[in-house]
Amino acid sequence: MGDDATVTTTGRAPAESGLAAYRDVLRLPGVGAVTALSFGARIPATAVGVTVTLHVVLTLGHGFAAAGLVAAAITTGMAVGAPVLGIVVDRFGLRPAVLVSLVVSGVFWTVAPLLSYTWLLVAALAGGVFALPVFSLTRQILAAAVPEGRRRPAFALDSMSVEMSYMTGPALGSLLTLVLGSTVTMRSIGAGFVLVAVALLVLDPPVSAARSGPRPPRPPVREWLRAPLVGALLAVAAAIVAIMGTELAFIAALTRGGEAWAIAVVNAVWCVASLVGGFLYGAARRDVRLPALLAALGVATLPAALGGPWWTFALLLIAAGLCTAPTLAAGSNAVADLASDRVRGVVAGLQGSATTAGMAIATPLSGVLVDAASPAVAIVVCGAVALVVAGVSAVLMRSAQGSTVP
Repeated sequence: MGDDATVTTTGRAPAESGLAAYRDVLRLPGVGAVTALSFGARIPATAVGVTVTLHVVLTLGHGFAAAGLVAAAITTGMAVGAPVLGIVVDRFGLRPAVLVSLVVSGVFWTVAPLLSYTWLLVAALAGGVFALPVFSLTRQILAAAVPEGRRRPAFALDSMSVEMSYMTGPALGSLLTLVLGSTVTMRSIGAGFVLVAVALLVLDPPVSAARSGPRPPRPPVREWLRAPLVGALLAVAAAIVAIMGTELAFIAALTRGGEAWAIAVVNAVWCVASLVGGFLYGAARRDVRLPALLAALGVATLPAALGGPWWTFALLLIAAGLCTAPTLAAGSNAVADLASDRVRGVVAGLQGSATTAGMAIATPLSGVLVDAASPAVAIVVCGAVALVVAGVSAVLMRSAQGSTVP
């Protein structure tokens, strides 16, 4: 039982509530700078998918299926690479991992626009493996900078940052591609990653609570990959299935109904609701456990199956939006509390892989259900996945209450 990670899954209430909770956590050294940097870093990260898709379709002249394979190659590489880079961070510190990502990302995004489709597909996998793990690195840095019991507002801010980046990055990527071309946009994404990597090298924020002295050896996997952590990772993946699966389903419904123009409007309403939910979650005086929030997300998703005209989807998705950022923030909080300081990097990487796995499941699952049945069935199934996994996660995480994690 390690003396550096005595935690519970419920955590303790933050020292402050309301706006004071955010002021309290932003006063901690490095938190404000990392939060701002992470938002800037996620803009190019969230622009990757749409930019690569448009490059393959518009510049290389292939279909959307071919574009999907390239995007899947990048995503698969990131799912594999995030835990590996996390191990590097745990063992050698932040700078070596960032240097590797800086060099590989700079080369990939410089060369990628010049490659044929076949070579782009191969290079995309390697580029994904060594991509800068912006999301997992941010969570790891926040977990090191913010004491346990005060992390909820920090991770709520992080979840709200994710929402804002997804509202900005894809729109900016598509706009730049259509105006300036995919080559310029892809290299701009690469330049963005390089700038972020340089900023991280300069700031060199702590990634461990043990800020001086030699790092102790990493414990065996069986000592830290226990049922509560598995339950938290499953909950993270299931939340992504509910969110991304529902998104694809309502896009399909609006497209079939001749209201594709309203997709951005509905998505904006959903995102704003998520921002509100994330703010309220971080400012609340009492904590809510991850399985309960995941169950609430599943239940709140189900009414969207009744959607018809665009305005009904906008209204019915407000409840799901209010649960979105809180569930993702609670997932980050639970994983951080369950990770020993000695394995925080690899665990943050595993959370990134769980997120990627949820995306990999959500899109084909929802797509098959939309084609075989209807968008409504896809929404119901994705919401049900969240409900079922919430029950499983509650059972797995129950054993962590009042216990310590090595």
